[in-house]
Amino acid sequence: MGIPTRMVTYAALCLLALLVLIPLFWLIGSAFKPSGEIFSYPPTFLPRDPTLVNFSRLFEEMPIVRYIINSTFLATSHTVLLLIIATMGGFAFAKYNFRGRGVLFGIVLGSMMIPFHLVLVPLFSLLYKLGWLDTYQGVILPYLASSGFGIFLMRQFILGIPIDLIDAARIDGSSEFGVYWRVIIPTVKPAMGALSIFGFLGAWNEFLWPMIVLRDSDKYTLPLGLANLVGVYRQEYGMLMAGTLLSILPIMALFLAMQKEFVQGITLGAVKE
Repeated sequence: MGIPTRMVTYAALCLLALLVLIPLFWLIGSAFKPSGEIFSYPPTFLPRDPTLVNFSRLFEEMPIVRYIINSTFLATSHTVLLLIIATMGGFAFAKYNFRGRGVLFGIVLGSMMIPFHLVLVPLFSLLYKLGWLDTYQGVILPYLASSGFGIFLMRQFILGIPIDLIDAARIDGSSEFGVYWRVIIPTVKPAMGALSIFGFLGAWNEFLWPMIVLRDSDKYTLPLGLANLVGVYRQEYGMLMAGTLLSILPIMALFLAMQKEFVQGITLGAVKE
């Protein structure tokens, strides 16, 4: 690649990055603006008179801390259960030979093609019969049925583990769970890092399913709580911007904490030895 071509490529990438970051810059600036300045014309990215009134009102007028705790609990529970199911399922499909393995794996792949919105009504009826409406398990467990991508991802990574390594652990007297815990889990940590970010992000931002299941406002997640700021008779866009800014901080912290595993997870196997 020549220098002119490389410069054009870098310029195009910088332009695309700027287009992606403009909404984030607008969000950060608006969170520190008075409500009247958000829709001022001409618009400004930087607030003329920075203020923390939106954040103070957010904590005074809403149980925002409770919403953050609820979202953290639901997203963490979903991510942990997703990792358990995905690693165990991927291990079984990658290293065990059993009758119907191909058919079952095809069903797992097929489940990825079914939109979640298509099964909303059957899932709601099932939760009603189980008495799980307005419960945390009613929010967490149904979404685990859509863990086909995680099983597929883990299977592809575990296929690269030499079978001799697993046989050596069995010869040393390790049980099948010991093989899973001491051999498989340490090897697929990069993939688990990538999957945990995807899973946590999806559960943290989920709006539709918690809105359908939850009735008690004390159990609301952060997206549900923030949605109440804008309605027919109330438009608190300043508080909404402040709450949205707070909502992205845990995701940024998780990505920074697991950045190494995430990059390894999405690039492992992409380069041919």
